[in-house]
Amino acid sequence: MASENLVNSKSVVPIAETVIVNSRNILTRIQKSIALAFNRHLIYWIVPIVILVAWQVAAQMGWILVRILPPPLTIVKAAFKLIASGELLTDIVISTGRALSGLLVGGSIGFLLGMSNGLFKLSEKLLDTTVQMVRTIPNLALLPLVILWFGIGDSARLFLVSFGVFFPIYINTFHGIRSVDPDLIEMGQVYGLSRWQLFREVIFPGALPSILVGVRLSLGIMWLTLIVAETIAVESGIGYLAATAREFIRADVLMFVVVLYAILGKLSDAVTRLLEKRLLKWQRQYRSSAATN
Repeated sequence: MASENLVNSKSVVPIAETVIVNSRNILTRIQKSIALAFNRHLIYWIVPIVILVAWQVAAQMGWILVRILPPPLTIVKAAFKLIASGELLTDIVISTGRALSGLLVGGSIGFLLGMSNGLFKLSEKLLDTTVQMVRTIPNLALLPLVILWFGIGDSARLFLVSFGVFFPIYINTFHGIRSVDPDLIEMGQVYGLSRWQLFREVIFPGALPSILVGVRLSLGIMWLTLIVAETIAVESGIGYLAATAREFIRADVLMFVVVLYAILGKLSDAVTRLLEKRLLKWQRQYRSSAATN
């Protein structure tokens, strides 16, 4: 009987060791997963969270004037009220439509003109100097003239946003076309590519990274211009929401509008970064960045 117990105890020891080893491996994998998730996502939110907590504590301790700078929880409550009323969603849709319309108009003109001046020397000589002179004019300085030309309707806002987004896309498209390696163009000509094939297979892919940089810059200018453009006698949109809050001295709503513009700008930038990863996955630097992320 004693020998049987000894044999059983000896057979139990390897099983226990296996269980311990497996448990350690599982814990190691969990720790690695947590560390990876922290490095990929959570680390970016440490500073914002600390700022929000300090802001809330300072408001509760009376270190800041709540009437002028309401705490985060008050802003969140105001946001929920706007969401529940349905007013916020309507204003976001209207403002986004105005912004994207301006981006489409101004971006298309900037892209086509940048392509034309980048590909054809004659077009550059005729148009680039004029475009560069107009570029030095601040788009918001045109506000009185725009009201005189287009009135206070959506046409004025469309012009301001289009004018603002035009130049980053134009400059980066022009720069991208001119920055394509001449050796690649010569190689394509040696292989007998037609002009359209040369543009499609060599020139446009080589200029695409610069063009997407222009799109990212234009998205930021798009929202900045829209903020000012929606102060022109609007009756809807995020700007109207801010103007109404200013009249009734609603600092919580005003702060929420500021945060909302920041969120919309961040979402726009994230969409552009996603486009870069999809459209430029053939480039080594984007493949390596996608692998590390």
